[in-house]
Amino acid sequence: MTNLRPLALVAALALGLAGCAEPDSDGPEAGASAAPLTEGNWTLDPAGSRLSYVSIKAGEVAEANRFDAMTGTIAADGTASLDIDLASVNTGVDIRNERMRDIFFAVAEYPTATVTAQLDPATFAGLAVGQSLTRPLKASVTIKGVSSDVETEVLVTRIAADRVTVVPTAPVIISTDMFGLTDELGELRALAELPSITPAVPVTFTLAFDRS
Repeated sequence: MTNLRPLALVAALALGLAGCAEPDSDGPEAGASAAPLTEGNWTLDPAGSRLSYVSIKAGEVAEANRFDAMTGTIAADGTASLDIDLASVNTGVDIRNERMRDIFFAVAEYPTATVTAQLDPATFAGLAVGQSLTRPLKASVTIKGVSSDVETEVLVTRIAADRVTVVPTAPVIISTDMFGLTDELGELRALAELPSITPAVPVTFTLAFDRS
């Protein structure tokens, strides 16, 4: 039984890298005085972040999966990047993890999936503690040397002076053909002796960034 919706994970990452617009909602501390988000660099907090996707096999069996290791930064000039350790894929089954690492992702040669985006700092400079905003995001995701653009919308919340969280407003759909992984998916399906593995998967994430 193999699931390969890790692509989703990548897209998920991409999403977490953007959040810039006008405040949508105010929290209890909205308007609190704090240094603008544009001051300093931001680093992903792996312990407070999560990237998950759902794979579907045999047309109706859904299984939750995730990546356990990733790093990321957002620079003061708006340059955002996220690196996902593909060897950290966690399907809940050891043999599936091994097949995902060795066959689907070929981590020995391509250990990392990357997500990059260029944000406009001016659009979120005024976000106060306790406020949230939504923003369309376009990011470039690269897996096994193949890049594809992903577009979505994210909700960014400034939960403290030096901490923000980013979540998608809806699951992000990623498919194997976006990264040339259709053959690898077929090989996984054959090994698991399944009638089908759905080539598109929904990805969700929570990304927490702290000011460096």
